[in-house]
Amino acid sequence: MANIFETIRAWARHIKRDSMTLWFAYRSPKTPLLVKLLCVCVVAYALSPIDLIPDFIPVLGYVDDTLLLPGLIWLAIKLLPKDIVDESRSRADAWMAERGKRPRSHAGAAIILAVWLTTAYAAGIWLRG
Repeated sequence: MANIFETIRAWARHIKRDSMTLWFAYRSPKTPLLVKLLCVCVVAYALSPIDLIPDFIPVLGYVDDTLLLPGLIWLAIKLLPKDIVDESRSRADAWMAERGKRPRSHAGAAIILAVWLTTAYAAGIWLRG
């Protein structure tokens, strides 16, 4: 049973490190524009204190944490050139060793909040009509 928890902890550390990797990759001038845009979206969501699907919703609340976010991180890493990934990972490792935690994205929280408000507004219009 302890093995399962260690595996989960290691997976969570990789997700955290790769979120930071994408943050550094976004800031690299060598990153292609479309990949840079994907990195911005993924990092804003990963570092946002607000989830797209709130965790209190049974089953669906953890889908974004267990499938959506890791899938988007994997896609962005695969689209990045290897030298940028290697450089960004080393910078992410140094950041995590020095600071011990990842930063928070208030812009990401604002984007998620805007999505929820837009969805609520659209639902209100649909229900009235």
